[in-house]
Amino acid sequence: MHGTAPLETQPAPPKPFSAVERMLAMRYLRPRGKEGFISVIAVLSFLGVMLGVATLIVVMSVMNGFRKELVSKILGLNGHVFVQAIESPLTDYKDVVERLRQAPGVASVKAFIEGQALASSPIASSGVIVRGMAGADLEKVPGVANNIRSGGLEDFDQGANIVIGTRLAAQLGVSVGDKVTLIAPRGATTPMGVVPRLKAYMVVAEFEIGMSEFDSSFAFIPFDEADTFFNKEGEASSIEIFIDDPDRIDTMRPIIEKAAGRPVLLVDWRQRNRTFFSALEVERNVMFIILTQVILVAALNIVSGMIMLVKDKGSAIAILRTMGATQGAVMRVFLLTGGAIGVVGTIAGFALGMLITLNVESIRQFLSRLTQTRLFPPELYFLSTLPSEIDWWEVATIVAIALILSILATLYPAWRAAKLDPVEQLRRG
Repeated sequence: MHGTAPLETQPAPPKPFSAVERMLAMRYLRPRGKEGFISVIAVLSFLGVMLGVATLIVVMSVMNGFRKELVSKILGLNGHVFVQAIESPLTDYKDVVERLRQAPGVASVKAFIEGQALASSPIASSGVIVRGMAGADLEKVPGVANNIRSGGLEDFDQGANIVIGTRLAAQLGVSVGDKVTLIAPRGATTPMGVVPRLKAYMVVAEFEIGMSEFDSSFAFIPFDEADTFFNKEGEASSIEIFIDDPDRIDTMRPIIEKAAGRPVLLVDWRQRNRTFFSALEVERNVMFIILTQVILVAALNIVSGMIMLVKDKGSAIAILRTMGATQGAVMRVFLLTGGAIGVVGTIAGFALGMLITLNVESIRQFLSRLTQTRLFPPELYFLSTLPSEIDWWEVATIVAIALILSILATLYPAWRAAKLDPVEQLRRG
């Protein structure tokens, strides 16, 4: 009886990204001897990806924080919507204010008188924007009421009083209890010509919003005092409205126009600051594109390093192929090698970027003390501190871009390694 020989079973091919492939990939990341130059390129590629991701996260977070702080401070002093009179003067402002207060979605309404003047003291003088406002209304302006540094608003309406910013007070060399003289360019008309109007006001409070432009150029006096000083004869310059949600301004416009009960012109906070915020948005987009190129350069370093590695490992690749390794296995080995540089670099860049972003103001202060200079002076950048605001969707986009570029950078070298002819490589070896 003839028995049948058992069929020899071929060993199953290793699964994709198996332990063997991972071991080879990690081995190629640690070349020795004459391969040391390739290791240097791998380290530089890793550092490039890490620094590119970290820099992009830090810069975009600082710009987001910069915009958020500016918006909060601008809207803390100025209303969301300004109502201005057309066709006839705003002498009926009291009735308009009452009607606007009844409108749904309106948080507060204030009438004010605004004009330019020269603030003078025995030490110095400075141009200021003067707003005349009732004391009860001034207490509802968050940028002022929540940032009083000395004095108070309790007796604001009782007499010739003035509230000024801390930077303006420093420029004039005055403090609470001192007097500041306001000089209006348009005064009384006499046979000798126009005589500027001037009056002394006592400083009852100082505020500090944290935005140098506001802290050095705004002053508040009682509404009745402003009416007399600017010779308005009972006419308000404008009515400002704070609404519950500043982003719903387009929805609120028709409601406000209807509630006003008279012809008015509405100017919202976006229109008043359109040029400024448009410039910020353009700068933000340009910085994102420029800094993304840092990651792209690092990815190109991965390409060059991997091509050199493939060329150097030609004989080893040929031996692997003769031992049964498929083209796919070889390709995956080099994908893992190059991808590891990008992935680890991205993770390290994310960690470094978050660490710097969360401590950016402390780092600024340390560098200022170390270099004995003022980094980001508030006179130029408007803010007294360096803010940061993490946008997690933006951070995820940065990480995704870095990972995609890193993986794409390894595709060509890995494909080239898989296509090597083992016979030709062994003959050359």
